[in-house]
Amino acid sequence: MDNNSTDYTSSEAEAEMEENNRGMALFQSNQNRFHKEKQPMSADSSCSSDPLVVESDNPCGGWKHTPPKDFVCPITTHLFVDPVTLETGQTYERKAIQEWLDRGNSTCPITRQKLHNTQLPKTNYVLKRLIASWKEINAGVVQGQYEDPHSKTNPLLNSTRPSSSPTSVIMSQAITHDMVTKLRLAITNLCMSEVLTESEMAVLQIERFWREANTEPEIQNMLSRPAVVNGFIEVLLNSIDPHMLMVTVFLLSELGSRDQGVIGTLARVDSNVQYVAALFKKGLLEAVVLIYLLRPSTASLVEMDMVESLLTVIKKKEEDLFGMCLRPKTAAVLLLGQIVGSTGEGNVSIIAQTLVSAKDIEAIVESLKADWVAERIAAVEILLRCVRKDGKCRNCIANSAELTLVLESLMGANDRERFTIVQFLYELVKLDRRTFNEQLLRIMKDEGAFSMMHTLLIYLQTALQEQRPVVAGLLIQLDLLVEPRRMSIYREEAIDALISCLRDSEFPTTQIAAAETIVALQGRFSSSGKPLARIFLLKRAGLDRGYKTLMRTEKLSNIFGESEENLEEERAANEWERKIAFVLVSHEFGLLFEALAEGLKSKHSELATACFVSSTWLTYMLNVLPDTGIRGAARVCLLKQFVSIFKSRKDIEDKALSMLALNSFVHDPEGLQDLTFHMKDMLKGLRELKKSSALASKMLRVFSEWHDLGPDLWKHKELIQVDCSVNGDVLSIICFKGKIFSGHSDGTIKVWSGRGSLLHLIQETREHTKAVTSLTVLQSADRLYSGSLDKTARVWAIEDEAIHCTQVYDMKDQVYNLIVANTVSCFIPQGAGIKVHSWNGGSKLLNPNKYVKCLALVHGKLYCGCSDNSIQEIDLASGTLCTIQTGCKKLLGKASPIYAIQVHDGLIYSAGSSLDGSSVKIWSTSNFSLVGSLQSTLEVRTMAVTSELIYLGCKMGIVEIWCKEKYSRVQILQTGSNGKVLCMSVNGEDVLVFGTSDGWIRVNSFLISKLRKNI
Repeated sequence: MDNNSTDYTSSEAEAEMEENNRGMALFQSNQNRFHKEKQPMSADSSCSSDPLVVESDNPCGGWKHTPPKDFVCPITTHLFVDPVTLETGQTYERKAIQEWLDRGNSTCPITRQKLHNTQLPKTNYVLKRLIASWKEINAGVVQGQYEDPHSKTNPLLNSTRPSSSPTSVIMSQAITHDMVTKLRLAITNLCMSEVLTESEMAVLQIERFWREANTEPEIQNMLSRPAVVNGFIEVLLNSIDPHMLMVTVFLLSELGSRDQGVIGTLARVDSNVQYVAALFKKGLLEAVVLIYLLRPSTASLVEMDMVESLLTVIKKKEEDLFGMCLRPKTAAVLLLGQIVGSTGEGNVSIIAQTLVSAKDIEAIVESLKADWVAERIAAVEILLRCVRKDGKCRNCIANSAELTLVLESLMGANDRERFTIVQFLYELVKLDRRTFNEQLLRIMKDEGAFSMMHTLLIYLQTALQEQRPVVAGLLIQLDLLVEPRRMSIYREEAIDALISCLRDSEFPTTQIAAAETIVALQGRFSSSGKPLARIFLLKRAGLDRGYKTLMRTEKLSNIFGESEENLEEERAANEWERKIAFVLVSHEFGLLFEALAEGLKSKHSELATACFVSSTWLTYMLNVLPDTGIRGAARVCLLKQFVSIFKSRKDIEDKALSMLALNSFVHDPEGLQDLTFHMKDMLKGLRELKKSSALASKMLRVFSEWHDLGPDLWKHKELIQVDCSVNGDVLSIICFKGKIFSGHSDGTIKVWSGRGSLLHLIQETREHTKAVTSLTVLQSADRLYSGSLDKTARVWAIEDEAIHCTQVYDMKDQVYNLIVANTVSCFIPQGAGIKVHSWNGGSKLLNPNKYVKCLALVHGKLYCGCSDNSIQEIDLASGTLCTIQTGCKKLLGKASPIYAIQVHDGLIYSAGSSLDGSSVKIWSTSNFSLVGSLQSTLEVRTMAVTSELIYLGCKMGIVEIWCKEKYSRVQILQTGSNGKVLCMSVNGEDVLVFGTSDGWIRVNSFLISKLRKNI
């Protein structure tokens, strides 16, 4: 044995041999003396089913008459009289913790966490009643007689010195000289004796001193020296007494939990760790605590093959194990969590399968209620792997798990742990009954000490890209527990995140996760947690045979019977599907359809498949949801791709799904018109599907009826269009005397004339060096004015076949939205306010406190629409400013500007976003009262008003046409462009011209008369 560091002489040992002999009484059951050598272990155990531990005067159940650990204050070591539970989850005696705080401390004595509130809470009456019941049963137990062998929440002391622990600070006891002398003698025997039984007796003496001395610093320092630790190791290597082995492991664990130096000494020799693991696997279950303290690598844990023994500890009752500094079950769960969280998928799969097949899930679920956060998180890691291996076990977990503490574990967890918890919760709500899922979601939303939704929102904003789809999916579900509100910051952020991930082509796995999350949001799952969206869509498409086969495979026939309970489940599932589909398709007026359309084109089959199912589902749901014009957005993005899939796919199920989606457009005139271009190619496929799907027969009848009506029905849809994308965006456009003038982002101005069904370019000039942002005509002088970002305004003479520049004005600032009167011009500059520029050279700044987005000038009154949603009227003659609509703060962090303003027949029309449900508001010019609104759900970027109609230019190339008198929408014009409509002009009442952000100019000269008849 190593005795180089001991400071005791043999004469001192002889002088105290009598005391040594008295200590032998502690070891009467083992009279024979053995020289120290490695020997096999074969004795029986009274504490373990494994034949290891022999009967002893100090049995491992020696703590069975002590109060439960949760009944004892960790500061006073007495039974609670007035327990109070702090915000950290730790419970203390009121008087003791108050004294701790009165001395200037502001942390929790056990966890060392900063206390945000030092006002003590109310008494924990639940715990107090439990203690009273226990005292009645154990009437002979004197309060304060026992010390608790375990820590309350953090079982380890985090390597803190005992002198700074709460017990040492408040209840410190002096060590007598006699005790120190006896301990030194025991240490001498442990380190120097060549007789095994003497060393074993010394271990028992040290254990007694350790317990009696209340782990005083002096004793800990004496026992933590390498020579003493090596003495313990020698006993561990050579003893065959199971109880001796257990006591030695106990002491090494106690010392190691308080001093990392002890762990370093133990871990210095690899064989030490391996031998402790061997003892553990042979039945010394408490050794798992020491193994945990030694912090072996995951590779070492896998190599030592301890899973079966770890599961044995986890299933073991706590009272059957020796009292340790850390609960053996806690250590076992933490080690198992380390293994499943860091090893290869193959090993994890085997472990998860073992847990599921052995029905050990409930033992792991118990750890979700553990006081120590680390144990809870490890249990979550294990259960998550089990659910992924065998989804059917999620029902057992959902029925048994108490989620409150799991939710609280999110606070303070690191990024990996937080994501593990969110994944676990997300997987948990994939039960095969909708009502059960919603019950779990309500628990997640309402229980816990903090707002789960707010926590997830903050996490979503900082999460890694690959984590965001799962976080967003869970957040959306929590938000929809009530009927969807018009706006929700949680929902908006979550859907934005899903769309962003779906479009992130640099991370295909993230795209797939986002698409699969959307599929799962449909809300129907098999007993194993598999989404059933595709199965239900096939059923709706009329493929009953395939549906029934899949249902039998999943063994789901019992779920969809005709009992009252099952009917209630079906109603709940339908209601959930309606709510979730509505919020997904309504977001930013169908922006999700754009992202899904991009995903359908992906070369990654998983992504394309998930996007196909998602887009089919959401398109089908348009038939169920209120008509808000979103079908047009879906048609523009997806119709051609659905047609392509229907024509090209050989798989009958894919054909049926694309047919189901296309059927959503059949009753929409624009959709039917688009479908007729592909009718010839689709007829063959529909006839094939007619044999198995009634829906195919229905579509064939619709196409037949259309054929009888003839093509004249659609003449009003014809468009004249020209592609000017080489010149960039079409930023401004105006009609005058049979000509069309367009301004482009590269500084070009073009002049067009319409002949027949074509636009003919008359002239193209590029005298501006930067984008032409605005064009306006002063009709009294036949002059065209152009404003540009090159800080100039130009005046153009309009002649029969051309225009030419007659004058250039230096505006001193970039020009946006130029409007002209006889003697002055007004424009929006780069910064705040409006600049009024006299043609004589003078200028002034009006409305300097507002960032103006659009202008209108009528009869000397200037009307301003601003970025904060406010509207003002300014009298140019007097400078008087009147507020028509006050501004508002950004709603949900998003601006809500006024993008367009028009004044017509004594009314002011202002257009912007639809955050409050109305894109357009209508005001009286006389008293500024609100006289009406247009309930459009689109974001309007430009607007034109005639005597009968209002035209709204929106995102995705959509133009809405409204009846001016009835405030009702009479038509939606789909241009086939995904760009924004940036500018528009009406020539008289019959010609509508508009330009888009993707460089197209379109003219409609047929639609107006058709609509006027409908009005």
